Amino acid sequence: MQERRKAREVALQVLYSLNFAGLDTEKAQDLFWGNFVAPKSAREFAARLISGAWSHREELDRLIADCSDNWSLGRMSKVDISILRMAAFEFLYCDDIPPKVSINEAVDLGKMFGSENSGSFINGILDALHSKIQKNHADHAVHSVPRPAKA
Repeated sequence: MQERRKAREVALQVLYSLNFAGLDTEKAQDLFWGNFVAPKSAREFAARLISGAWSHREELDRLIADCSDNWSLGRMSKVDISILRMAAFEFLYCDDIPPKVSINEAVDLGKMFGSENSGSFINGILDALHSKIQKNHADHAVHSVPRPAKA
């Protein structure tokens, strides 16, 4: 899955740039792909991550903030936030990606592109977020089971 790794690296770079440039996701991707080449499948996966993480960023930011004790989003680096948004998007909207893969990939990206502590910081938040999502799914499943009618 080297193509997906490359796609995540591209997505991170474009998501990071969107924090500063007044571009929409399509123009930002066009600028990136104007200078770099990648296989079609990597481009498609990167586009899915970029558009999804960016369009859902308010929802993703709330989830990230809820799982980041003592850290407001304003105190986090833009690299870390971009990685967290991408992984959170994968948790919620990419059923074909196991959460452990999303976490491992995010931690690796943090180590490559972030600060000295980014890997462990990202791991902690994503572990908490994944646990919270699992708990919400379990709670929802329990509450949606129909109760037998009383005789």
